[in-house]
Amino acid sequence: MLRSIVLALTCLAVLVPGRAGAQQPAAPPPAPPPPERTTAISGYMDFHFNKVELEDGRLDFHRFVLLVTHRFSDRIRFVSELELEHALVAALEDAGELELEQAYVDFLLSRTFNVRAGMMLMPVGIINERHEPPIYYGVERPFVDTVIVPTTWFEVGAGVHGEIGRGWRYRAYVTSPLNAREFTAEEGIRNGRQKGSDTNIGRPAITGRLEYAGIRGLTAGASFWTGHSGFEFRPRFEVPVTVSAADVRYSRDRLELRGQFAYTTIGNAGELNDALGRAVGVDPNVASALRGFYTEAGYRVISGSPRGDVGVFARYENFDTQFRMPAGYVPLKALDRDALVVGFTYWPDADVAVKFDYSALRNQSDVIRAHNALNIGLGWWF
Repeated sequence: MLRSIVLALTCLAVLVPGRAGAQQPAAPPPAPPPPERTTAISGYMDFHFNKVELEDGRLDFHRFVLLVTHRFSDRIRFVSELELEHALVAALEDAGELELEQAYVDFLLSRTFNVRAGMMLMPVGIINERHEPPIYYGVERPFVDTVIVPTTWFEVGAGVHGEIGRGWRYRAYVTSPLNAREFTAEEGIRNGRQKGSDTNIGRPAITGRLEYAGIRGLTAGASFWTGHSGFEFRPRFEVPVTVSAADVRYSRDRLELRGQFAYTTIGNAGELNDALGRAVGVDPNVASALRGFYTEAGYRVISGSPRGDVGVFARYENFDTQFRMPAGYVPLKALDRDALVVGFTYWPDADVAVKFDYSALRNQSDVIRAHNALNIGLGWWF
């Protein structure tokens, strides 16, 4: 009898939980796994055949670039880019270059505000931040993005970036200035890049970009760089430099359009020329203003074929590294140049581009003639 009563009470306790059982806390949910730390390797390469008029043809493995990225967490990432130019680096020779073009850490705080520090690309113009071979027409980069905006332009520094509103993006950095001692008449400020190598930052430079991408297929941007670059001539005089650029890109179906305007001012260019002339014995004839612009149209005549895509393009450029001269100086007309570049690109794969173009150049000189060039290239990224 007692055994039956105990068995009945046990069954009742199981079927009808008591007050104490109802108060038992639920098991806590399992903790989310920690974010996966990932490292990725990518890169791009290109090599060219260049035949300048009246010169022998040249073959050049122009760039071999490796990119290494690492994600420490959802909030912190590392990006790097190491580039070998012209296949060979030889001591005491004007051969190739081994350059650390990017090596920065991103602290991703929110959509609107993030912090970046390290070696960074200057956010000026189109090509300086977007120069992988399959994504632009032409074997060589535009002339404007070589002698007016000195692509590839990178410096050490820190800054902020993010997205605001609908379709607006910004970047703003404090970086090393240029070195005015290396400015030239033909290439402007290009040789003045310090490239993060034991740089002088007595008076930091500021650079920034604001762009709008809120309409499908359209990206329009305005950018600048400004800084005092005469640290080798202080306290006698300073060399303030400002680079301003505006650009637009538009693509729809098979059509691709882009254009860019860039303007550079060099303050106290007369004093700079005098100082450099005394130092080296030859006046460099550096201008007080440089100007360049280009417009480009491309069209994919074959798109979506299993054998790949084919696109044709034409680009007109005007670039003058002697646009404005300091008082008492005469511009070198051979450096007021324009170019018509026409050609095609074949993409056997979206990440591989076979390129061909012909560049017809002219200048305003009656004495020195600009030479045309035939260019063939192969570029890829992964």
